[in-house]
Amino acid sequence: MEITTIGLDIAKRVFQAHGVDAAGRAVVRRRLGRAEVLDFFRALPPCLIGIEACGTAHHWAREIRELGHEVRLIPAAYVKPYVKRGKTDAADAEAICEAVTRPTMRFVPVKTAEQQAVLMLHRTRDLLVRQRTALVNALRGHLAEFGIVAPQGMSRVADLLAVLLGEDEATLPPLARQALRGLAAELEALGKRVEEIEAAILAWHMENEASRRLAAVPGIGPITASAIVATVGDVSNFASARHFAAWIGLVPKQNSTGGKPRQGGISKAGDRYLRRLLVLGATAVIRHTRIKVREGWLADLIGRRPTMVAAVAQANKTARIVWALLARGESYRPQLAAPQPAGA
Repeated sequence: MEITTIGLDIAKRVFQAHGVDAAGRAVVRRRLGRAEVLDFFRALPPCLIGIEACGTAHHWAREIRELGHEVRLIPAAYVKPYVKRGKTDAADAEAICEAVTRPTMRFVPVKTAEQQAVLMLHRTRDLLVRQRTALVNALRGHLAEFGIVAPQGMSRVADLLAVLLGEDEATLPPLARQALRGLAAELEALGKRVEEIEAAILAWHMENEASRRLAAVPGIGPITASAIVATVGDVSNFASARHFAAWIGLVPKQNSTGGKPRQGGISKAGDRYLRRLLVLGATAVIRHTRIKVREGWLADLIGRRPTMVAAVAQANKTARIVWALLARGESYRPQLAAPQPAGA
């Protein structure tokens, strides 16, 4: 029995392995407990292992690679077409085994432990920021019931807190003040935790040469730059800048037939977090362009199209610049990024 390819369906406790030989014949179908996985692969000669890209997939890919095997992670959406019928662990493992051998299959690069640690900082910060937003909205809504309203923006929440921490019972009843002071305390604690995480992200950003180079691009700061570097890893996995922008989901969806091209909104494929950061950075660039720049590619686009369309177009351009900087190891040069006038 010579196993050449294995599809591994991972789970929290019980895993399923499906192995085939060089002729594609199934030679092993086995359920594995979590503690048995590494011993099972340690006893095998080096072979190709396919794993669905999901929770804990990067951990198992690193561990199995250490045993001398070649491990490839496959997006779950690309495995689904190979499932013959039903939904079982054995069927999923067989589908993974089939999909991993396809010559046109796309794979997810295996992340290092450091990359995952940095991204964990980003995910934690994102969660805390959403919780802080929820607290602010609750605070605004409750105080508005008593006619206490402040302008929008995090900077104006201090006005509400000043009223809340006061002692004027005519403005706010004691019971309401008691309840809302608890929200204010939670809001302050969340703010401190967000600042601590941002300080850790900034420290990593300052130590990473590629992240520092990306931060020079308009619309990219330490948060976005560190997230891109930690997520992308080896940029050689992307054949071109267009491929990289498409992976993030900043290109139009295609719905063409009969030789008639039809384009819709952006595909929203890839990493939602990176796409959101790039689009937010693009809106900042647009705001600056409206105030200080009256000509050029972006200024002309703003005059012709809606703001969000221009923001996505600018984010797409930023993503392509990022790919070029990472692929070539260069620093950002504004004169090369600016479009040349006609006839130049």
